Amino acid sequence: MNPLDSGGMREGDVLTRRYRLVEQIASGGMSAIWRAFDQSLHRTVAIKVLDGCVGGDHGGRDLIRREARATARLIHPDAIEVYDYGETVTSQGRLAAYVVMRLLEGRPLSERICEEGPLPWREAAVIAARVAMVLAAAHQRGIVHRDVTAENVLLTMEGAKLLDFGIAAFVGEEVDQRLADFGTPPYVAPERLTSASVHPAVDVYALGVLIFAMLTGSHPYPETTWEALEAADRSGPPPVPRVPGLPREVAELCASCLAPDPADRPTAQHVAETLTAALHASLTAGRETATWVRRVRMASIAAVTLATWTAALLWIRPGVPPPVATAVVTYFPEPVQVTPATGSRPSGEADGVAETVPEAGTSVDAVSRNTPAPLVGHTLTIESPPESPPEPLRTPRAERGGGGSRSTAPTLTQAYGRFDATLKAGESVGSIRSDVALDLRQVVDNLLRSLEDPVKGLAAIHRKLDDREREGGLTPGARDELEQGLALIGAALRKAT
Repeated sequence: MNPLDSGGMREGDVLTRRYRLVEQIASGGMSAIWRAFDQSLHRTVAIKVLDGCVGGDHGGRDLIRREARATARLIHPDAIEVYDYGETVTSQGRLAAYVVMRLLEGRPLSERICEEGPLPWREAAVIAARVAMVLAAAHQRGIVHRDVTAENVLLTMEGAKLLDFGIAAFVGEEVDQRLADFGTPPYVAPERLTSASVHPAVDVYALGVLIFAMLTGSHPYPETTWEALEAADRSGPPPVPRVPGLPREVAELCASCLAPDPADRPTAQHVAETLTAALHASLTAGRETATWVRRVRMASIAAVTLATWTAALLWIRPGVPPPVATAVVTYFPEPVQVTPATGSRPSGEADGVAETVPEAGTSVDAVSRNTPAPLVGHTLTIESPPESPPEPLRTPRAERGGGGSRSTAPTLTQAYGRFDATLKAGESVGSIRSDVALDLRQVVDNLLRSLEDPVKGLAAIHRKLDDREREGGLTPGARDELEQGLALIGAALRKAT
């Protein structure tokens, strides 16, 4: 019987004369998680509480103490933060062990998959990369999570967070039976059934299951119980997710994480780097496609315009010869690097924008001599100066008249456009890492779609900018530009409401 259902903790109870329990938000196994109020620091926190009879079995208290120590040892913005640990005798005469953590609002990844099915591969890759980075940081500190599941990944307004280090252990540790019996069977690596010592490879296996589930909506293997898991045969090659549009390297990475032999699995750091590279390549390819579509559109507009002029001249003045159409050869140039200052980018930058635009007045021969890419076709185009980057939003000048002035705040579309342009510009010069830009773009999109609590949402994004700058994912200058963009979005949201 769950002790929390038999006269355990109740709303209004105060632990150690400091933490007042407000509302139970989750329960399972031997513990429950409460929303609580820290009366010393005047903040809302989450408290995981395990209570039982005084003098009873201390095994559960040892586990929750291990969880607190392991989580406190790991410092990462995408891992749950631990504030405090303690043990106390409650007003009902029961002994309670508790761990105080940061309260996170969000939705479990398992709920998202169950209700909406598979995730788009890019979103799945962003989530998996973030979880992999948390695991890499934990493994560097000798901590193995051992329970990486979709249930323990929380989708918050700041992005995905890895929770519940309740059965974490240290690398090389020989776990006792209490820890060996805990876990979620579909995510349990085969070697855990043989009582092998703790190794980071078990987390990588679970990460492979997580990636497979996000991409396909189901687990790679059908076993859901410990008995079925012990009888399962994992000697064959691991399954590969078959998803339209999924890059081959991501599919192969998922399969390698599921390798039966732990030695054949990549490290969590390698998983994070491979997923980030795949996302970066996808973004670059998307920009190249957008450039191609834009050029085709311009060619079509030029052709239609020329045909219209010709028809008009022939109808108005039959004796006037029509304009002479010049066929301009359109090439797809090799990617070149572009900097805002000079229009050229030194080679070797991470982000190659595949676009070369000739200056006005440049001859076709000059373009073809400087463009080694193969000929794609003949289209009718008009010469134009290079595209300039989006201008920053400016508050319109004060309107004159009436002895006063009035300024107009940007619309929500304009404000978001400014923020997105800042992300693209930062990516192009390397001041914003590609995975960070994609993550920020997604959380702002989520904020604008929900509009439930924009003030709280913007505050969460500001904290995310702090975290990403500390990680080195963006420069201080890029962070300042993004802060200005968020301020415009906030002003537009206030105007809209």
